[in-house]
Amino acid sequence: MEQYTVTGMSCAACSARVEKAVSGVPGVTSCSVSLLTNSMGVEGSAAAEDIIAAVHNAGYGAALKNGTGNQSARSASDEEALKDKETPVLKRRLIVSLGFLIVLMYFSMGHMMWGWPLPSFFEGNHVAQGLAQLLLTVIVMVINQKFFVSGFKSLLHRAPNMDALVALGATAAFGYSTFALFAMTDAQVNGNADAVMSYMHEFYFESAAMILALITLGKMLEARSKGRTTDALKGLMKLASQTATVLRGGAEVTVPIEQVAKGDQFVVRPGENIPVDGIVLEGNSAVDEGALTGESIPVDKAAGDRISAGTLNQSGFIRCEATRVGEDTTLSQIIQMVSDAAATKAPIAKVADKVSGVFVPAVITIAFITIVVWLLLGQTAGFALARGISVLVISCPCALGLATPVAIMVGNGMGAKNGILFKTAVSLEETGKTRIVALDKTGTITQGEPEVTDILPFGSLDESSLLQLAYSLEKKSEHPLARAINQKAEQDGVAAEEVTDFKALPGNGLTASLGNVTLYGGNYKFIGEQVSVPREIKARSERLSEEGKTPLFFARDGELCGIIAVADVLKEDSARAIREMRNMGIRVVMLTGDNERTARAIGEQAGVDEVIAGVLPGGKESVIQKLKQDGKVIMVGDGINDAPALTSADIGIAIGAGTDVAIDAADVVLMKSQLSDVPAAIRLSRATLRNIHENLFWAFIYNIIGIPLAAGVFIGVLGWQLNPMFGAAAMSLSSFSVVTNALRLNFFKMHDSSRDHGIMFDPIKNKSKREKEKERKSMEKTLKIEGMMCGHCEAHVKKALEELEAVSQAVVSHESGTAVVTLTGEVSEDVLRHAVVEQGYTVTDIQ
Repeated sequence: MEQYTVTGMSCAACSARVEKAVSGVPGVTSCSVSLLTNSMGVEGSAAAEDIIAAVHNAGYGAALKNGTGNQSARSASDEEALKDKETPVLKRRLIVSLGFLIVLMYFSMGHMMWGWPLPSFFEGNHVAQGLAQLLLTVIVMVINQKFFVSGFKSLLHRAPNMDALVALGATAAFGYSTFALFAMTDAQVNGNADAVMSYMHEFYFESAAMILALITLGKMLEARSKGRTTDALKGLMKLASQTATVLRGGAEVTVPIEQVAKGDQFVVRPGENIPVDGIVLEGNSAVDEGALTGESIPVDKAAGDRISAGTLNQSGFIRCEATRVGEDTTLSQIIQMVSDAAATKAPIAKVADKVSGVFVPAVITIAFITIVVWLLLGQTAGFALARGISVLVISCPCALGLATPVAIMVGNGMGAKNGILFKTAVSLEETGKTRIVALDKTGTITQGEPEVTDILPFGSLDESSLLQLAYSLEKKSEHPLARAINQKAEQDGVAAEEVTDFKALPGNGLTASLGNVTLYGGNYKFIGEQVSVPREIKARSERLSEEGKTPLFFARDGELCGIIAVADVLKEDSARAIREMRNMGIRVVMLTGDNERTARAIGEQAGVDEVIAGVLPGGKESVIQKLKQDGKVIMVGDGINDAPALTSADIGIAIGAGTDVAIDAADVVLMKSQLSDVPAAIRLSRATLRNIHENLFWAFIYNIIGIPLAAGVFIGVLGWQLNPMFGAAAMSLSSFSVVTNALRLNFFKMHDSSRDHGIMFDPIKNKSKREKEKERKSMEKTLKIEGMMCGHCEAHVKKALEELEAVSQAVVSHESGTAVVTLTGEVSEDVLRHAVVEQGYTVTDIQ
């Protein structure tokens, strides 16, 4: 996806216009414009020059973002692009406008309504007062000329935007007031005092100026709030280091970050940010990775451990080797993911986009009709014009356009701060709609590495002696289960004895000599051939197997020494995370290549609803396709063999510690590798979608109520009449309200399960379509019957079958020669066959 910066947009109608123009460029497959970040994401083969030209022809500016180069330069460029430049400009415009507006209001309201004093020059000189109001209004209009330039420009391009509404409303008020001023001047020259006073009440100069000032106020509040929605992204960009201390010729040299190359050695002192991704060569330290993962506890790093750019070295001096630099660093990829998500659109935004595309022309039409209708009803031109102006200035397409992107940006930023990265707006919206979560077992539910769980010595040995014997034998083995025993022995400080004649027998076990003693280690079958295994020891090993553990037997010179059980244990938070998902009404399925017994044991410990065992690496995708028949599916995995399933699922979630292939295939990436982040991501998605619904409701209901109110529909019924100034105030606050509501997401506690629906997924009540179909078929039998000729034959067979105790219904057809029987319990085929034969018919087959 190529990203562009777009300038000149002021509302949703603008972004819709740009999107339509670029989508029409040959070679563009998709285009998404974000009013919030003034950015555009384009996919396809079209040249950048053609895309920029299309934007210019639509009346806006565009430039290709700095998408290449080093991490620091790009981050600085992107951070500059996100910098809130609007608020200071709008603030200055507002302050100056208010200065002149106060003076104008003194003339138009203070003196006219409350008799406040004026300089003697103006006393009794109504023309001079009118000219002063005109001059002050012109000054305010010049200060806020951007509304008129943008608005009338959009009208010339036949794509009116919000600025067009403001410009038309202010121009109409100013134009009519200017006409009234000239008419009043003529009346004064002719000495018609009544006409002079009448025209004085037709002035709407203060309305024109107030509209501009209030809209500017709303724009400033909106810009300020919009700036806060990108705080998370800007915070990530600030983590990028500008320099690094590298080793050149044995000496430390500080160089710009763009000069660091893969393979360079660099040093990081306590208190410094790590500049690029790398691997520790020397030293020990505690590294704060909270900025990337959301984890507050520092992680200990030693030689051989990986480190990431943007993390903080807290305690020790470390020497490292750069493994990823520039755009390839973890930090840079996170920034890219968040930026891409902001540049994409959620499906729910399409509704608002369609409305925004026709909104402004529709409002202009409604305003014109309003003026005409009131004139036809006999009202004065001033009254009719006031209603039309009110319609123009109260209507707000911005609230519609901002309803979705601001919530997406805040939700995405919240996720990034907590180590949950949504790649697109679609993934953020769809994650919360899931009905099924499929979890890969190894590395997702479990640790992914075997650990020693039980040490059961036999005979004269104790646990330490058994572990020493096993360590001596397994130390030379490369098997994963051997590594688990070796790690346990090293942790407990057990020393291995030197063995000779070491032999590994594939699929069976190990043998070696310790002095004159022969050691054996392996599975029950292998050890059973070497020594006699008591019945109670065999039973104990079977119980361990039922618990999902692998029992390893050890013996020496015909004597059984004991069992050490090894298992891939559950992660600390797996059971809690699965319970939370079930509480949210989600069906949790575990996929594994393990045998049925081991898989069931792990599934029971984890608390999943369904276990699908014996799934080969290539078979996960087909399992996901079947699960999708029952609803939206999330697939969570971490390995290369999970990539096809992650792609096939509605939403793929990759555990951050997994492979790059899995992360690339996924829609959501969990940086902390904690399963508890899966329910957190679902909660955040649901909260964001709920926020979008609230925003859209407010935006639609505001316009549905506001436009008729401004048009004067309720004047005859309730006497409600809206002054154009109040309409402008309402318009200025509508967008601000939407953005402020979206900012509430910053306070959302995504790991708090207390507000979940509390409806535990019930595997009986919530059986899948496949399971129900399977059960239905198992409770139905179809009998092929010969000899039925008419409806009477059907009735005889039906009655005979339904008289059987376990038959609830029989559907018989002489035309097809079948009887479909619905059963409530077990009934043998012989009983069914006999019941039909007794009526004089032949049963040829039962299915």
